[in-house]
Amino acid sequence: MNRLALTLENLLFTWRRSVLVFFLLVTAALAYSASHLRVDAGFAKSLPQDHEYIQTFLHYRAEFGGANRILVALIARDGNMFSPEFFTALRDVTDEVFFIPGVDRAQVQSLFTPNVRFTEVVEDGITGGNVIPDDFSYTRADLDRVRKNIGKAGIVGRLVANDFSGALVSAQLLDINPETGKAVDYVAVARQLEEIRTRYGGADSAAGIDIHIIGFAKVVGDITTGARHIILFFLITFVVITLLVIFYAQSAKIALVPVACSVIAVVWQQGLLSLLGFGIDPMSILVPFLIFAIGVSHGVQMISTIRSGIYLGMDSMASARDSFRRLLLPGMIALVSDAAGFVTILYIDVPMIREMAINASIGVAVVILTNLLLLPVASSFLNFDPGFQARLVRRANYLLPFWRRLAGLTRFAPARAVIAASLVLLGLGLWQATDVRIGDQQRGIPELRSSARYNLDTVLIAEKFSIGVDLLTVFAETTSQACIDYEIMDRIDQFSQHMQSTAGVQSVISLPMVAKIINAGWNEGNMKWRVLSRNPSVLTQSVSYVPTSSGLLNSDCSVMPVLIFSADHKAGTINTIIDSVRDFSRQHESPQLRFRLASGNVGVMAATNDVVAAAQFPIIFYIYLTIVVLCLATFRSVTSVICIILPLALVSLLTYALMSVLGIGLKVNTLPVVALGAGIGVDYGIYIYSRIREYLARGHGFREAYELTLATSGFAVLFTAITLSLGVMSWLFSPLKFQADMGILLMFMFSINMLGAVLLLPALATVLGIKK
Repeated sequence: MNRLALTLENLLFTWRRSVLVFFLLVTAALAYSASHLRVDAGFAKSLPQDHEYIQTFLHYRAEFGGANRILVALIARDGNMFSPEFFTALRDVTDEVFFIPGVDRAQVQSLFTPNVRFTEVVEDGITGGNVIPDDFSYTRADLDRVRKNIGKAGIVGRLVANDFSGALVSAQLLDINPETGKAVDYVAVARQLEEIRTRYGGADSAAGIDIHIIGFAKVVGDITTGARHIILFFLITFVVITLLVIFYAQSAKIALVPVACSVIAVVWQQGLLSLLGFGIDPMSILVPFLIFAIGVSHGVQMISTIRSGIYLGMDSMASARDSFRRLLLPGMIALVSDAAGFVTILYIDVPMIREMAINASIGVAVVILTNLLLLPVASSFLNFDPGFQARLVRRANYLLPFWRRLAGLTRFAPARAVIAASLVLLGLGLWQATDVRIGDQQRGIPELRSSARYNLDTVLIAEKFSIGVDLLTVFAETTSQACIDYEIMDRIDQFSQHMQSTAGVQSVISLPMVAKIINAGWNEGNMKWRVLSRNPSVLTQSVSYVPTSSGLLNSDCSVMPVLIFSADHKAGTINTIIDSVRDFSRQHESPQLRFRLASGNVGVMAATNDVVAAAQFPIIFYIYLTIVVLCLATFRSVTSVICIILPLALVSLLTYALMSVLGIGLKVNTLPVVALGAGIGVDYGIYIYSRIREYLARGHGFREAYELTLATSGFAVLFTAITLSLGVMSWLFSPLKFQADMGILLMFMFSINMLGAVLLLPALATVLGIKK
């Protein structure tokens, strides 16, 4: 390895100008490629394809629609929807939604669509028609007729508000726009929805209505809009980090090298993503910053070693070569460990997560090139003023008493005290970490603040209607023409009632429920007749007027979906509903009837939560296994593994505990940050441990070796943690809640990993009696 490193060193620095030109040319080319990177959000990307729920979802999607719904609610400000102005606006909004590119037009529903019908019993038998008839002319008499038709259609709470203050337009989005053959542009859909809101529900709306919109496409649009603020906060973070690195390096020239190399790493990452045909998903928009943070962390270590060489009287070339020689192996091990943290996320079979893992892994691979090769080569071109070495000496003398006091941790009494305090934190971490949840922990969209318009719209729609965007569809699979079989229909009805009484369920719709209403209608509306008849002929009479477009049955009545609308999509709510479905299914399934999970967006979330829950511990195991193997291969000592791994494991546990306290669920967009926690921690530990071993090999005692380490790598670790923590502090004020949450987690991990490496690692080494 030493011979290979020496060969690489001679090659790089002999051809250093060519190396610099190569990196500049590639950066320019990849910057051009990155300029073509576009937002790439897709509902299908969030589906764990091999999960049983998703297999069900895909099997029935064409027949019964998917889980990618849009709900547009029009609410009259005066609380009364029965006005010509309201119905004119409802008609126009229905038309606008109908013609949005990517909308499945057969699945659009509102009072004005022909698939919303009513039935009633008259003297001559039973009749029916569209809720809004063809000759509707917006007169008071017509409005009264529509009010009656709404009652007959049984759509109060579904398409009409429970208090008759508003109505819904419901639509399904396809994955592919049939007009263009390309993936649906969710950002464009969200923009069109906002235009509808502005046009028909603005403050100066002639109809006097407010419009509220929810759905996956709207979420993507709102997060993408918030991404503009993310870019602003990234710029603030970049400026703060750059200024602090200049303060640390005591030279703008040397400070700008690691910052520039980290920026180049991000440019390469984005450019390579574009070349590979990937886009940027709004949920993974923080990944570029994670790469920048990793780059700065390693870059500060490199310039710290370069500064040490200049402190000892070397010129820029000699100090750059010395830095390359010293940090190539530990830097490579640390970065490979970082990459392992992201690569293991590929274990989760969700396209969005796998794209994120590829995105982050590419970034770490690029950092290996920019920080371990480009940075020392670029530093070799620097020229320093005569006073630079004097400033380094002055700062070193100023900090020396602090390092000496901190090196006192290498005495047994302080070391044991640090370990005892760590054991207390371990107990607290175990107490809280066991409560960390998979999935969402808040009502609405947790990526947005509770005051965000989307979340306010979600609350209002849930209050006004008996349904919302949160839908779980359970498919009752049975035999052909089962809708006229009393035993099967009764069992499905029992299931519907069982789910209606389940905590977290807002409402349930099924074919037996509708059939009972129709049966009562055939008997003068008498509530005593709101039952299922045992007579097949009467059952036929009850279900024959329910069209397949209702989504409650297929053409031969062998599949009857049960629509379960949940109050929210919190992980606890989803788990309660799924468990309730499974409990009933275990007790009542038969060869003639099977309750099959699941479709609807809640079904998709349940599947994703299952996959994340099943994968989280294998991922952690593989990350730590990789780190253990790399540390053993590098340091050839079990003691080294213990000293590096234990602080890292403690911080991972405390991170889970913090997520539990803050109510942050473990899900798609938090996984990379959890992986980064392990990566940053092992960086700190490897750099400090390798420098301690280096000084021990030179004949220094352990306390002196640790004191010298603190003055070099330890100072760099301390400074990096403080710099990155201050850099992300501004994120706390982001309008996107998930960015604020990630800011808190990153600040915590940067600082606690630093304390683990600077305090716990040497304490463990002292107690274990490390010698080399």
